[in-house]
Amino acid sequence: MIDFTKFTHLTFDCYGTLIDWETGILNAVKPVLAQRDIAITDGQILQRYAHYEAAQEAGPYQPYHTILRGVMAGMAAELGFQPTEAELQALPASVGQWPAFLDTVAALQRLQSRYKLVIISNIDDAMFAESNQRLQVKFTDVITAQQVGSYKPSHNNFHVALKRLGVAQSQVLHVAQSLYHDHVPAKALGFTTVWVNRKSILPGTGLSLPVAATPDLEVPDMQSLVAAMGLA
Repeated sequence: MIDFTKFTHLTFDCYGTLIDWETGILNAVKPVLAQRDIAITDGQILQRYAHYEAAQEAGPYQPYHTILRGVMAGMAAELGFQPTEAELQALPASVGQWPAFLDTVAALQRLQSRYKLVIISNIDDAMFAESNQRLQVKFTDVITAQQVGSYKPSHNNFHVALKRLGVAQSQVLHVAQSLYHDHVPAKALGFTTVWVNRKSILPGTGLSLPVAATPDLEVPDMQSLVAAMGLA
């Protein structure tokens, strides 16, 4: 059992944990493919997204809007078409419209009554600012890939977060959906972690590569975490 009283800060991945990026991505990509008369399943779209995003992020740092253009370019090349500028922009232009999960806002508001809330996200500052309007809480800090110059699963993102917050990892509970991006590096650095294993079109992994990880607690959604902490 986790002793939740020892934590002062909760750090969150945003996309997949708080923001429903599967819905947002599909809403951006499916019209592009439909216009091209390309019929593939939602799962196949998301599998391609996860593959091309990880490949882009593994190279030298690029802003996330460039990563998203690369994801669309990779999909287009695989599916046999040359994307227009508008099609390349479909994903980065859509991020601000990706919805929050239905339980996110109420859960964050309850958690904020006891803890300082922090974002550690593979995103650009401007994109997160748009998403933040949907989250409706004031975070103690927001650490983005743009600020850090690297993408999780790099340990650098977590090192910067601890330095900025001025606390030991023993005081921080990391809450995230992605085993690949979040739990593997966070556990390697000694964090306690909660896996928000939300229902996904890609069960078990969501939009990330398959890995072995051992989170300290698994919950199906944010409201379940609130209940486990005795804040419901």
